[in-house]
Amino acid sequence: MRIDSHVHVFTQASTEFPREVSKNRPAEREESAEKLLGLMDLYNVDRAVLVQTGGEELKHHAYLQHCLNAYPDHFYGIGLIPKEIASPEEHMDRLAANGRILGFRLRHVGGPSDPFAQVDVRQLETYRIWQHAANKDYVLWLYICAADTHLVPYLVEAFPQVRVVFNHLMVCPGTETFYWDNDGRPQVDTSTGFPASHYSLLGLREYDNVCVHLSGQYAVSKEKWPYRDLIGIHERFLSKTFGANRLMWATDFPWITENPGYKKMTLVIDELLPGLTENERNAIMGQTAERFLRLR
Repeated sequence: MRIDSHVHVFTQASTEFPREVSKNRPAEREESAEKLLGLMDLYNVDRAVLVQTGGEELKHHAYLQHCLNAYPDHFYGIGLIPKEIASPEEHMDRLAANGRILGFRLRHVGGPSDPFAQVDVRQLETYRIWQHAANKDYVLWLYICAADTHLVPYLVEAFPQVRVVFNHLMVCPGTETFYWDNDGRPQVDTSTGFPASHYSLLGLREYDNVCVHLSGQYAVSKEKWPYRDLIGIHERFLSKTFGANRLMWATDFPWITENPGYKKMTLVIDELLPGLTENERNAIMGQTAERFLRLR
């Protein structure tokens, strides 16, 4: 079983499938589930986790829900939650009602920006989301801003039963470091090295309910594929912190379709971790996702 554990799909904006539009996702652009399935079939990838993009409201999830219903043997979903919403619990339950949406992506935590401030976890803006995830066994998909990283351990400690997946090498972009390149790909400026927030999170290796995506290499590397300047951080995740049973491979389709291409992203783990055992490789390429996300 090979599982691409973090991808995005979207179709042209329409009445049937409304979505937010942007410079990199204009109304006419389409990166369909069928296009992804064609690449998965070509390169022997069995399943994928579709992460919502193009809006947080219920209506914006229409295409994601369509894909999950049309291809139940191939796809699982991760939804989004509006930042200003009276009842995040109701929103979460409505999206997850059919059982194909496994959890929700968070981009912020909401709390004091001072890492030395006293923190009452119950006062954090996303506390109710974490609490409901604990009650309903939803996964939380984290791509949070750098300013919030010091708050995550409080929530992981408070809710050890909540399964947490850090996206894209556990890098959390700052407000001045995120941009889009000429290929229309999201980028995080790491010209001064990996953000300090990245290292502040490595202590979460002590918690069995935390996993990390080996993905998004194109967004932080200063080199072309196979991104050999990231060998060190991959080796650290494998040998010193999380281990293969808590690491998941993903391509971040569609941003990589043209550069470097889907095929190369299926090979990137072998390039960056050439000494993997067969069991370690199988875990990273699919078994960790299958077990941790409880895929059926």
